[in-house]
Amino acid sequence: MTKQVFIAGGSGRVATDLISDLVGRGYDVVAGARHEDKIIEMPGVARVHLDLHASVDEIAHLMEGSDVVYFTAGSRGKDLLQTDAFGAVKTMQAAEKVGIKRYIMLSSLFSLEPEKWEEIPSLKSILNYDIAKYFADNYLIYNTNLKYTILQPTNLVEEEGTGKISLDKDVLKPNPIPDVAKTLADILKFDNTIDKVIKMSGGDTPIKEALASIK
Repeated sequence: MTKQVFIAGGSGRVATDLISDLVGRGYDVVAGARHEDKIIEMPGVARVHLDLHASVDEIAHLMEGSDVVYFTAGSRGKDLLQTDAFGAVKTMQAAEKVGIKRYIMLSSLFSLEPEKWEEIPSLKSILNYDIAKYFADNYLIYNTNLKYTILQPTNLVEEEGTGKISLDKDVLKPNPIPDVAKTLADILKFDNTIDKVIKMSGGDTPIKEALASIK
């Protein structure tokens, strides 16, 4: 049973809601960020300084005692190679170094399908980010033995959550941030999400029902 969760990128918008969701479900959370003072402060949360420019050994030390790693970090285009691409890879290597098996990646829609990037305006506008996620996600799938889940949402919006999503790849509605966080948290309860790439958007299906339908 999962008891402690490590979150890379713990000060971000999705991570803040994710931390609250996980603590509310009884998990202990270790949240890491370069500016750890910006991580939400609440019982059950240990805030640690995580610099994705650091060595694998340094990152691994922070993960000791955790059962799951979430990667929700992002440089917003300012440090794509060392944060979004290689920083992510180092967290995978660190997880394996300390024996963590489960790894959940917050990615971008169609991160593994470059042929789609020119077709969708919102993806074309973040091309370098798409490329960074492409290499990080491929490394996770093909160069690790981690039990991964890659969640690929459409664009995120700061709106009230609905508790409902769509996993239809042809639906491209925006995702309220609280729904993305709840989906990430719920993934832990569904073993059928292991070794899966999940495309999600705003929709009409309750989150748990949608995840249960994945085959």
